Amino acid sequence: MLGPARSIAQEHPTRPLRADAPAPDAILYPALHQEETPDVVHLRGDCRIETTETLIEADEIDYDRHTGWAHARGNLRFQSFVDGDKLQADYGDYNIQSDEGKFFVVSGTAPAKAGVRRGLLSTTNPFYFQGQWAERIKDQYILHHGFITDCKIKKPWWTMSAPVFNIIPDDRAVGRNAIFRLKHIPVLYAPIFYRPLGRNPRASGFLTPNAGNSSSRGLMFGGGYYWAINRSYDLAYRIQDFTARGLTHTIDASGKPTQNTSFNVYIYGVQDRGEVINGILFKAPGYTVEAKGKATDLPWGFEGRFDFNYISSFLFRQTFSESYQEAISSEVNSIAYLQRHWNDYILNIVFKRNELYESTTPGDRDVIQKLPEVEFEGRDRELLNGPIPFWFSFDSSATLGRRQEPTYQTNSTMNRDDLYPRVTTKLDLDGFHLIPSFALRETFYTDSFNAQGQLTNDTLLRSAREFDLDIRTPTLERTFALPKRLGKQAKHVIEPYAKFQYVTGVDAFNRIIRLDADDLYSDTTQLEVGLINHIYVKDKNGNIDELLNWTLKQARYWNPTFGGAFVPGERNVVESTEDLTAFAFMGTPRNFSPIVSDLRLSYLKFTAEWRADYDPVLGHIVASIANAGYRFSQYFLTVGHNDIHGDPTQLPGANQVTTTFGYGNDLRRGWNGAASTTYDYERGILLYTTIQSAYNTDCCGFSAQFRRFEFGTRNENQWRFSFQLANIGAFGSLRQQDRIF
Repeated sequence: MLGPARSIAQEHPTRPLRADAPAPDAILYPALHQEETPDVVHLRGDCRIETTETLIEADEIDYDRHTGWAHARGNLRFQSFVDGDKLQADYGDYNIQSDEGKFFVVSGTAPAKAGVRRGLLSTTNPFYFQGQWAERIKDQYILHHGFITDCKIKKPWWTMSAPVFNIIPDDRAVGRNAIFRLKHIPVLYAPIFYRPLGRNPRASGFLTPNAGNSSSRGLMFGGGYYWAINRSYDLAYRIQDFTARGLTHTIDASGKPTQNTSFNVYIYGVQDRGEVINGILFKAPGYTVEAKGKATDLPWGFEGRFDFNYISSFLFRQTFSESYQEAISSEVNSIAYLQRHWNDYILNIVFKRNELYESTTPGDRDVIQKLPEVEFEGRDRELLNGPIPFWFSFDSSATLGRRQEPTYQTNSTMNRDDLYPRVTTKLDLDGFHLIPSFALRETFYTDSFNAQGQLTNDTLLRSAREFDLDIRTPTLERTFALPKRLGKQAKHVIEPYAKFQYVTGVDAFNRIIRLDADDLYSDTTQLEVGLINHIYVKDKNGNIDELLNWTLKQARYWNPTFGGAFVPGERNVVESTEDLTAFAFMGTPRNFSPIVSDLRLSYLKFTAEWRADYDPVLGHIVASIANAGYRFSQYFLTVGHNDIHGDPTQLPGANQVTTTFGYGNDLRRGWNGAASTTYDYERGILLYTTIQSAYNTDCCGFSAQFRRFEFGTRNENQWRFSFQLANIGAFGSLRQQDRIF
């Protein structure tokens, strides 16, 4: 039976109407039996009251049409179509007009939170709550003597109980004097507990404590505070005590001042008391600063970015960095730039700082700074459109640079001005493509080295002339059938090429102060030849993938000293060799470069890459970097090998193998595990070892990791732990960026 329609006040917008929803101003109250008085309707048996926003069902309901109160008893079920929350109770009272009421012996759910960030354990379970009784006031619940969780409710892995919870579905849940339990075991007390339920949860509060153990740092435990300053800015501070070394401080600030502007600043420092090794106190106090930001809508069409990195000492980084890759890296690079694009032109204003540490000894470092560098570039612009086209392009820069090494330091106002115009044309002859170009390069330096290698204020002008010829021959192709397991057919494509370059006029290479690769420009007469091989595979559905890519190349030098740039007994790198390979090889004057091979293979779940340089002068492979990976179902394996044994005056030897293998991943339900090792065959040392195990339920996860460091000044064992609550966050000493997977 349907009751009469009645207008109701709506304090917030509704969701789109359901297909079978009542009219916007209608209140329906069907039941098996109904008795009416002037103001009250008595509903009995399978009764309900429904509007566009809410639904109340129960065994018995007494509904006052004048006041809007509904008194429900027996198997009470309440649902909000606005928030998506559902509630069950033994009995309760609810006002249809004011959206308020009370429910007794209550349990309920709110929808799972959307927009979970990457790397965070997630669940589609709804948010559950139970209590002795609850109040609903418009869009929020006040739960008394109950608990919350997002685990399956019959046997929840975790619960948070409190005398009072304030719950706003799709927003947040706040409890006071809350107790966190794992499998009914109390593990944490929180005076105030905040659990986000919305899409972008941000609220100030204390961070969950963390704990770990290290053989050199001792026990590690700490906590922190997160401050949501306003909608655009937030700040987190964490303090941690290394009981054997001292206190650490971490500050993480971020902001988004405008829609197109954002920044993040991270500061980490250690007040190191030191460690006694062989009777000597060893200390490595210090700090590191990382700052990133961008602005994409600046005045006059500019956009800008910055990435600033600073460490107080390499000894600090090697001793206290949490990441193995960061701990062994001796470089610290920073850059900030403003950029403006026109149709054919680009303007860059660049501030740059590159720092290379040679050892942990204070002051043993090289620092190169650009304060700033202004670059103005013109892309290829057609000068003549005819049978033989011509294009004009140019690079230019004005640099205020500085270089600092242990043995010398340039003036803070050293200038370098560079102009590099180029004219290019193209000739097509029966499938052959010839691309010749001619360039002039004028570079002015205010400082230089003299013949004895001493830094002076003598100016230097580098005037060079350059001719290049890029030759592309017709490609060779062949299509052939494949075994069924590989695909339907394959095509082998060979692309031969040759590049000739002639540069003259750089007659003072060793007087130039190096700021970047532009200063490696030297005289040369050379020819680089190469073959690029592609194998493409087509499957039965017509999809095409590249199975193999293999490039072979070598250069012939007719000027083996590169116009006097070669210096016996020193590490020799010029632009010509750097463009060919990343490994220095010029220990002696030579006419031929190493043969460079770059092989990449990808087949189903298997990938591999092998980069090798074969030196015909030394008669063996001088540099080899190989990586391979395979995944089958939940199993994965990666292996990497770096082997360097060329001329020791040019490049230090190395022979290291890195292996990672495991099962699953850190977000998969059930048991997961992985291990990673880096072994140095040159020194016979296991540089780094990580073993990680994780177990994930439907609503939480547990991770433990063992790490072993042994390199430089560091000899340390660490134990790290992490506990994740699905859709909420991870707590503990095992950071997301330090996990194997």
